[in-house]
Parts: sequence; structure tokens; C-alpha cells
Amino acid sequence: MPKKVISGNYAAAYAAKHARVEVVAAYPITPQTSIIEKIAEFIANGEVENLEYVPVESEHSAMAACIGASAAGARTFTATSAQGLALMHEMLHWAAGARLPVVMVDVNRAMAPPWSVWDDQTDSLAQRDTGWLQFYAENNQEVYDGVLMAFKIGEHEKVNLPVMVIESAFILSHTYDIVDMLEQEEVDEFLPPRKPLYSLTDFDNPFSIGALGTPADYYEFRYKIAKAMEEAKKIIKEVGKEFGEKFGRDYSQMIELYKTEDADIVFMGMGSLMGTVKEAVDILRSEGYKVGAAKVRWFRPFPREELYELAKSVEGIAVLDRNFSFGQEGILFNEAKGILYNTDANPIMKNYIVGLGGRDLTVNDVRKIASNMKKIIEKGELDKEIDWYHLKR
Repeated sequence: MPKKVISGNYAAAYAAKHARVEVVAAYPITPQTSIIEKIAEFIANGEVENLEYVPVESEHSAMAACIGASAAGARTFTATSAQGLALMHEMLHWAAGARLPVVMVDVNRAMAPPWSVWDDQTDSLAQRDTGWLQFYAENNQEVYDGVLMAFKIGEHEKVNLPVMVIESAFILSHTYDIVDMLEQEEVDEFLPPRKPLYSLTDFDNPFSIGALGTPADYYEFRYKIAKAMEEAKKIIKEVGKEFGEKFGRDYSQMIELYKTEDADIVFMGMGSLMGTVKEAVDILRSEGYKVGAAKVRWFRPFPREELYELAKSVEGIAVLDRNFSFGQEGILFNEAKGILYNTDANPIMKNYIVGLGGRDLTVNDVRKIASNMKKIIEKGELDKEIDWYHLKR
């Protein structure tokens, strides 16, 4: 397999190319723009065939174009970030409700105001109820692999839902790293052409998309999306296992566990910050801490069963949220607590709000969090449930 030193954004673009995407519709926004610029470069250089690039006037229009193309049976791709994703919000519901497996890369960026172009997960997590699957990449390799798997998972006949692959602004999007690329023949074997269950161009079987759903029918449409999300868990694991068997990088677990076998304390989080957390775990273990890391790869569908199994075996979980739901708490923390409620898994859980607006999470930060969690466990009670860890004191 060829290796390239590329940014996370270029990894996303190459993955879309290797997936033989047929329609790309997008609007530029920092720090996403280089994804669609690279795809435009592929087209200009004659490196791709049968790829229609649709320039549009807004992110809302970009998703509308992807919806139309996907409904017609094409494999479609787009990318955006922050305010652009927010502008798409209405159309995200349309894509999921119409059961269209559009794949989109969202470059996590803090929401304005104040204006920011740095990392924060609130933009993607604000879309959690739209019906999109969400995969959070830790590094550039996972961006590339995630896009390829997203097409296979989303297009599966038991899923038929759109998928969002999420990477961190600048930490991944503009930082270069070694990425193991696949040969086109390998991708073609893993990801055959899309076979839509229905298409607007099937004139022998005409139907409509987005017609009025009366109270007599609407309820069942929502239920079918819920069932597809549950079915997606099985498909995610199957596709992740197949990817690992073929290419040596296993994604069969929706939560990646790192040194948790004998851990008393586990750091849970999503995305690029987990690379720092893993490094901290190695250092802390050399200092006598029995700690581990749990990287949530898939936020939607949420890996409830895997979280429950983990929670049964540890004393404390420090949930690191690079986001916040105003009036409540960190979003990952909120989800995790709700899942463990009314179960026999009852670790002490504390929410640490970290890295908002791109502020760095360091190894020393994780060490201080570990020390705080150790004291809490020894006392058997929380000092406070939410810690705005990076707040300037």
C-alpha cells in the first residue's frame, strides 16, 4: 500500500476519490476548504472519471444538491465546518428522512460568536438528532479509513442513512502525517459501486420523496430510522472487522479501549484529543496510576452495550468533553450517564470540559485530572460533577 505524508483534509479528499464518488457539491469554509480544492484539482488534472463537481452558493444548497444526486442513485460526497454545518441543518433532516447515504466530512470548528476557526465538537454534536451516523477520527489515517467505511456502512441495505466523518480543525485538517493509502483495486474490491434500493430515475416504478406524511404514517417513518440506527451497530462492526482483515487496521469496536484491562480510572473522549490521552496513560502507568483510555469512535449510533461493559469493570470514568450543551453539561457525559442509569454499572463519573475553541489539552492536564479522580475515588464522593478545567482562574 502506498504511503503519503498528507493533511487530514487531503486524506478525506483522497478517500472520496478512491471511493469513486460520482457527485460532489460543496461551498468553501475555513478550515474545510482544502478538501474540496483537492477534489477540484483531481478533476482538473484528469485523475478522476465520471465525477460531477457542483459549485453552489451556500452550504444549504450543497446539501440540497447532494440530496438530489443521492436520490437519483449517485454516490455523493460533501464537506463543511461550523457555521456551514449549521446552515445545512434543515437539509440534514431531509437527507436522513429520505434515507439517502450521503457522506460528509465535518471539520470540527468552534461556533461563533466570538469568531473562531479552531477546534470544538459542538458544531457536529449539535446535529446529533438529525438521523446522521457520526464517526470521530483521532488522526489522519482514521479520516481516510473512516470515509471509505462510511460509504459502505451508509449504503448498506439495512442502514441507508447519511454518515458524517468528523476531524479536528487544524489539529488534523492542516497537520501532515503519514497515511497508508490503498490501491484503487483494493478499494474497488472493498467498496463496490452503489446499488440504491430505489432511484428517482427508475421510471418503471415512480414514487415521490418528501411527500406529506400524515399522522397516520409519519410515526412509522421515524421508527424505521430508529431501527436502521440500531441495525447500523451490527453493520459498523462487520465492516470494521472486514476492513481490519483486509488492510490491517481493525475498526470492529465502536469504543476503542486502551490499557483498560486492569484500570481503576478511565479517560473517555472523542477525536484527536485521545492521542494525547493515550500518551498520558503510558506516562501515568509508569508513575503507578492504574489508568486507561476509552475512545468513542461512533457517537451515533451510540455504543451503549460497549459502554456498559466497560463501566462494570472500573471505579471511575473521567469524561473529557470538547463541547458543552448550555444549561446542562458536556454532551458525551450526558449521553454516558443516561445510558448507565438503571443499570448495575455505577462508577463515579465526572465531567471535565476541555479544549473549547482549540485550547490545547496537554499530558500534564491529563495527569492533573487523574490526580483529581484518584482523590474522588478514595473519598467515595464527587467534589463537583462538572469541572470547567481550562477556565482561567
